[in-house]
Amino acid sequence: MVLTLEDRISDRLRAPDYHDWRDKVVATNGCAVPIRLEGAWQVQEATSGRVLAHHGGEIMVPCGNRRATVCPSCSDRYAADAFHLMQAGLAGGTKGVPESVAEKPRGFATLTAPSFGPVHNRPTTRAGKPRPCTGCGERHHPDDPRIGGAVDPDAYDYTGSVLWQAHAGALWHRFVTTLKRLLAQAGGLNQREFKDAARLSYAKVAEYQRRGMVHFHAVIRVDGPGGPGDPTPAWVTTDLLDHCITTAARAVKVGTHRPDGTPLELRWGAQVDFRPIRPTQAHDVEDDDGAISEHRLAAYVAKYATKTTGKTDGADRPIRSQLCIDHAPVSDHHRRMIQTAWDLGDLAEYDDLNLKKWAHMLGFRGHFLTKSKHYSTTFGAIRGDRREYRAAETFDRLGIDPESVLVVNDWRYTGTGYASDAERELAGAIAERVRDSRRRKYEQERQAA
Repeated sequence: MVLTLEDRISDRLRAPDYHDWRDKVVATNGCAVPIRLEGAWQVQEATSGRVLAHHGGEIMVPCGNRRATVCPSCSDRYAADAFHLMQAGLAGGTKGVPESVAEKPRGFATLTAPSFGPVHNRPTTRAGKPRPCTGCGERHHPDDPRIGGAVDPDAYDYTGSVLWQAHAGALWHRFVTTLKRLLAQAGGLNQREFKDAARLSYAKVAEYQRRGMVHFHAVIRVDGPGGPGDPTPAWVTTDLLDHCITTAARAVKVGTHRPDGTPLELRWGAQVDFRPIRPTQAHDVEDDDGAISEHRLAAYVAKYATKTTGKTDGADRPIRSQLCIDHAPVSDHHRRMIQTAWDLGDLAEYDDLNLKKWAHMLGFRGHFLTKSKHYSTTFGAIRGDRREYRAAETFDRLGIDPESVLVVNDWRYTGTGYASDAERELAGAIAERVRDSRRRKYEQERQAA
């Protein structure tokens, strides 16, 4: 007799080891693809080596994937870390960043990719009512899979789009260099003198549009030469920053070539958006002048950082063969982008771009959230603080002085994921309960504030 999924779940719930297994899953917050380790953890007295505490056997640790489509639980944690990283650089007063950063010239800039051909879209009026697609004239449903796809796939510049994507990081680097030069010129300085007068700090996140192209959202701030604790030169204003960002975005370019040798200039798209950033207020709303609050902005960036290329935009894992491309659960438009990146990866002149490795990301090779050294704290520091907090909790529970002991870990990898579909379903339910509990706690804290 073939058991149904419900029967298999019921059997797993009645298994003798279920409660032990559930505790391990809860410890990962219901991670969708946990890493399984086997070994032991010990706390030993530093002077004598006497074992004060021991835990052995098999454990699960979170996968740590930032993509919500891969692991909602770990994605939530990544988003929370991204929020704190961004918020520290926006409002200060935490993570070693002074509150004075909130008074510095700063803004939220969005840089987009240029057009590589008409795509289906769903424009709306200011009241939110849909208008006809500028490409085909139809009124698309919000879930229409054609949105973002090429109106004429044969005329769409897939090669140019993938090469732009592969050089987006270089384009950003040149933008930052040009922005520093323009700010220096505005202060009557050369670039070397600018380093002694001011410092450009930023944090940016890459987000995919429905057409499969990334655009960058960036918080850009001008500090004094020593970083966020130093006063910014008086001649740097938010209006000047706006002007220099717009000018730099329109000026920079990166040169490459098409497979036939034709030169190709890669630039930012015509749409460059700059919005002032204001301190968070009670009953926070967006200002009429387009300004955005620190808290809302940090939340936006955290959301962007956990997105993939979208429901039908790209694969979540690297492409290993042509068969993977043929059967990937993606739209035809994004399959063409993946195929183009895969094919360009076979050409020797693009070896340095490593396009086959990044075909699943439609050619984009960069990190999704990056920051300058002095913008704020780091992911490593945030995670280190969390580990130290949990370790302190454990030592306190065991009544052990952490200054007098050694912690010895000896673990080996045994596998990834769950043993059955029943376990995956149960873990998903646990993850949802954890997320609901977090939402309720957040709402209670927000209402209390």
